[in-house]
Amino acid sequence: MNNQSALSKSLKVYQIVFLGLAWMTPMIFFTVYGVAYDAAGGQMVLAYLIAFLAIFFTAYSYSRMVKAYPIAGSAYTYTKKAIHPRLGFLVGWALLLDYIFSPIIAILTFGIFMHTEFPSIPVYVWVIVMNIILALVNIMGIKSVARISGISVVVQILFISLFCLFIVKDIATGQASSSTLFSLHPFLASDVPFTTIFSGAALICFCFLGFDAVTTMAEETIQPERTIPKAIFLIVCIAAVMYIAISYFTQIAYPGFTFTNPDNAAYTLVKLVGGNLLSSLFITVLIIATFTQGVSSVTSVTRFLYALGRESVLPQKVFSYIHPTFKTPVVNILLVTAFSFLGMFIDLNTAVTFVSFGALTAFTFVNVSVIAHFYIKLKKRSFTETILYLIFPLIGAAFIGWLLTLLNKDTLLIGIAWLTVGFLYLFVKSRLSAPFVKRNHSKVTVPEK
Repeated sequence: MNNQSALSKSLKVYQIVFLGLAWMTPMIFFTVYGVAYDAAGGQMVLAYLIAFLAIFFTAYSYSRMVKAYPIAGSAYTYTKKAIHPRLGFLVGWALLLDYIFSPIIAILTFGIFMHTEFPSIPVYVWVIVMNIILALVNIMGIKSVARISGISVVVQILFISLFCLFIVKDIATGQASSSTLFSLHPFLASDVPFTTIFSGAALICFCFLGFDAVTTMAEETIQPERTIPKAIFLIVCIAAVMYIAISYFTQIAYPGFTFTNPDNAAYTLVKLVGGNLLSSLFITVLIIATFTQGVSSVTSVTRFLYALGRESVLPQKVFSYIHPTFKTPVVNILLVTAFSFLGMFIDLNTAVTFVSFGALTAFTFVNVSVIAHFYIKLKKRSFTETILYLIFPLIGAAFIGWLLTLLNKDTLLIGIAWLTVGFLYLFVKSRLSAPFVKRNHSKVTVPEK
């Protein structure tokens, strides 16, 4: 392989954390607030705590596997190396749904928000503009992506902090229902069934998606076997602190908060907390957050395609090409940009359907890969190792696998259809390569003694 096929190692821990948080988008708390509130019966703090625990085990599994295999490819690489190449391909094929439709979700959301602010400009215009900008930023290099992601994450954290400060002010001045900042009530289920809270937690797990995407940048990271695991835990813990803090303050300050439309419940809440000024700022920050989510999503999917191309799962000359100057997979970026123009023709729900199936399938098999690699292959079976390499990943696999079964019937059917296409592609590819392998083997000669 020539030197053009080498990614540049430049990312440090804080840059990886910013990229992961940008992909995750901390402001997603507000975009799913109404739906999550209904699903959890209003018990947002408990639902986020349960979701955090479920994701924590899967994050742990990712941190173990990236240490074992510090290369691009994420769940595809881990399953392929730990279990079997063909199963790895199918997991990668499922994961491709998550990665390739994630930029479309960001682009569509951006277009919808911008159309809300500027009704005279159609959504498809914003989709086109966003697509072009995302391509240019990603082509310029991973450092530019990290810088933009860092700025966006800081802005989002500042807004979330400001939002919480407004609530604290209401409590201190007696404008809120509670007169104290400290209460155990948000941590108590009261009369809400635990089954309802777990249903809310199942939905809320999607607010943590993003920590896994940083594993696709292992080959652009300095000391990835140390940097990526540390970044994964920082991303998950920072997100959990933010989500639980907002939930806690809103739950003690406005326990009787009601809304009519779950889709804009967060806007109603923000306006209640900070009036027109904070609600205007809310829309601005949300647009910025959506833009940088798109940047990070394109970065992740293009690196994943690079990994598939380098191993000839996809055509190598196309997908493993690295631009000699920018040191980025330019062809992949252009292909993803072209594909993302589908945002002009499909709706948000359809894109989310693909992402949900792909992410949960990948998460399940990453947990299983830890067991296969460490517990079975390497025989790490002491008492402590059994907990770390069998019990922990089993908990993660069981919880995420259960969430996968909670997806609606149409989503599961679409996912199975996509996997069937992948299986057929793998079958045809193996059949076509068989004659070539056979011819090459026929030319092998054994030297005379």
